[in-house]
Amino acid sequence: MGKELLYYLINTELKIIEHWRTFGSLTIFIGCHFRYYRSLPPVTKAYGVFCLMTSAACRLHLLNARYILLFYDLVLKQFQVWRLVTNFFFLGPFSIYFGLRFLMLARYGVLLEKGAFKQRTADFLWMMIFGALSLLVIGLIPQFHFPYMGPSLVFMMLYVWSREVPDSQISIAGLVTIKGVYLPWAMLVLDLIFNNPLVPDILGILAGHLYYFLAVLYPLSGGKNILKTPLWVHKLVAYWGEGAQMNSPVQPNRHAGVAFRGRSYRLNR
Repeated sequence: MGKELLYYLINTELKIIEHWRTFGSLTIFIGCHFRYYRSLPPVTKAYGVFCLMTSAACRLHLLNARYILLFYDLVLKQFQVWRLVTNFFFLGPFSIYFGLRFLMLARYGVLLEKGAFKQRTADFLWMMIFGALSLLVIGLIPQFHFPYMGPSLVFMMLYVWSREVPDSQISIAGLVTIKGVYLPWAMLVLDLIFNNPLVPDILGILAGHLYYFLAVLYPLSGGKNILKTPLWVHKLVAYWGEGAQMNSPVQPNRHAGVAFRGRSYRLNR
């Protein structure tokens, strides 16, 4: 009887230790992900959370996607103006395509906001607003219309990032290494191979190049900066209480080529 009781107590203690180890591992796992979430820049983090929640709500049948997609006839004839905004927070239903676009946002959107737009939260938000407005205008062309432009906005971030750090080395599936400036085109080819829609990628490239030309290339060539971040965007970021709005400018190097290199100075000062 004594041996059985001793065996029972030892076995129980071992189970408790094992449970605590499992709980400890789970706590560490959750803690690491929570710290990663806290480290994300504010605009990309908020946008990613909204996109994830929208697709999750559609998957759980809490939201019907047809009420948030962009159809210009419904906007104009039935004044469903919310569609001009809501369509940007939908990356599509849960699928491989959604996963790739979400990872693209988590990788290159974060790198862009932490890198070229470091301490420039208002400027990054203004870039996204300008990109969304550009996509809405381009989407008026029937051949370029797509019912949800979240993937296009993410692809625009990828394009701007590729122009900011053109010489960075990117490995694709561990098989091919290319320069950052070619990454959007490589992703376009991959979407073609996997029969994914190409219109969102093309829209993102067009909007991204328009922004990069007006915000960087044109001012570097002596033109006026016409994309200066409006005061109301700075006030919005200040009211939000997240991120930073200013950093010290860096003087441009006008003797260097500007076709395929990142910006050498910061705008909106």
